[in-house]
Order: sequence, then C-alpha cells, then structure tokens
Amino acid sequence: MSASAMPSQLQIASIQMISTPVLQENLDTANRLIEQAAKTGAQLVVLPEYFCLMGLKDTDKVLARETLGSGPIQEQLAAMAKANDIYLVAGTIPLEAQSTSKVLNTTLVFNPQGERIGRYDKIHLFGFQTATERYEESETIEAGNTPSVLSIKINHEEWRFGLSICYDLRFPELYRSLGEVDCHIIPAAFTYTTGKDHWEILLRARAIENQCYVLSSAQGGTHINQRRTWGNSMLIDPWGTVLANLPEGEGFISGVLSKDKLNEVRSKLPALKHRKL
Repeated sequence: MSASAMPSQLQIASIQMISTPVLQENLDTANRLIEQAAKTGAQLVVLPEYFCLMGLKDTDKVLARETLGSGPIQEQLAAMAKANDIYLVAGTIPLEAQSTSKVLNTTLVFNPQGERIGRYDKIHLFGFQTATERYEESETIEAGNTPSVLSIKINHEEWRFGLSICYDLRFPELYRSLGEVDCHIIPAAFTYTTGKDHWEILLRARAIENQCYVLSSAQGGTHINQRRTWGNSMLIDPWGTVLANLPEGEGFISGVLSKDKLNEVRSKLPALKHRKL
C-alpha cells in the first residue's frame, strides 16, 4: 500500500463505469481501472453500484446472485484488492436474499489482504415512473435493514466511513444514524433524469450537514439496455466544495481525505455539537 500520504491523510479514488450485461467484461473493466487508480497512489478505491452487471432485464441480476463468501464475483474482487494492495469498496453485487426471485443489493469491502471486512445491504429501494421511464427496485431487490459503518486503520490513524447506496442519498436520517464519520461512501447508478436535477445538491448537502467528506462512485453513460445514467462521480469536502468530478464516461477521480480539514471545519462551525435532536 502506498505510504506517500501523510499519516493524517488518506489517498482515495472513485471509479466510474458504463457497465454492460456481460459479467466478466465488467469485472475486467473494474480490474483495469482499479490497477490504474492504485498506480496513482490510491489507498482506498470505490466501485459504482451495479458495476458487475447492468442487465438487459431487471431479473438478470437474480440469475447472477451469489452466496456471501462464495462465487466468482467475490473471488475476483478479493484478488483485485490483494493484487493492488488497497482497500476496495466494491460498489454493489447481487447476493442471495430470502426470496428466490430477489437479491440483496450489497456493498462488500475488502482489505489489502483480500479479506472481507465490511458489508452493507441497500436499505432504500428506488421507485420512479414517468410516461417514458419506470424503475421499481423492490420487484427484484430485497431491502436491507442494518446501517453500516466501516472502520480501518492506516499508519496508526483510524478512518471511519459511512456506507450507503444511491437512493439512500435522499434519506438524511440514515446518515445521522451513522454518527460522526470522516467520509460517506456512496456507490450509485442515478438515472439521468433525476441526476441532472438532484445529484450534486444531495451530495453536497450530505457533506455539509454531516461535516465530512462525501465520495461517490457512479455509472455514467448510456448502457446497452438503453438506460442512461447521470455519472458525475464526485469527491466533496466537509465544507461542501466539490474537489473532483468526472461528468461522464469511464474513468476515475482521485483525491485526498484530510483529518486537518475535518478538524478545521468542525472547530470553526461546531454544528455537530450544537444538535438538539
């Protein structure tokens, strides 16, 4: 793992993809982009929601679902983390749910040894309908019910991350429930329609109100199934300033999380200490 960052800093990267219906093709793309990000010094890398599969039908992900701890998706993710000596926040993958016709939309986290150290099952399921678009995740996804915080230690410095996914972004009570974190990590596949109006506003709001970094990893383009995603993977600082952004297309953004910046914002405006509820 890169030692170039100061102890009070963490180098991160967020990958943006235009995933296809071909599972291995997406895994190969993710592997290539992870390698590129790691070579720039990234110590923690995030993949987007549905990075491994953007199916032709919503039910395609049910056919690709895996049991926790077993399956080619998880095996390759663990290998990617180990080969690149990074912490890998692996977007979302389809895991077995109680219903055989549904999946859990799950973020898994792997350490530089390739060990699974974190998990979050998406709690809020997206539903949206217009005359030309319809999305109803509850038809193929089973909602999670447990918020999740990831804690890692690098160079004797502890870093706390809130884990959430896409539509969760619209529910600020989830973020409050996670307590103080250094950064909220948000893999997403926001639609173009909702993203153009709400994506950046919501991301910046979550950063400002929680006085922490926000790192989002998005799908960003027109997919083979004709779904168009908004992209704009972003790193936002605790003051709400956008530090990095990839508007569209495949690639990654990188940046640095700073404990000094977190302390600066929280000391000059101690809003978290002023809470009454």
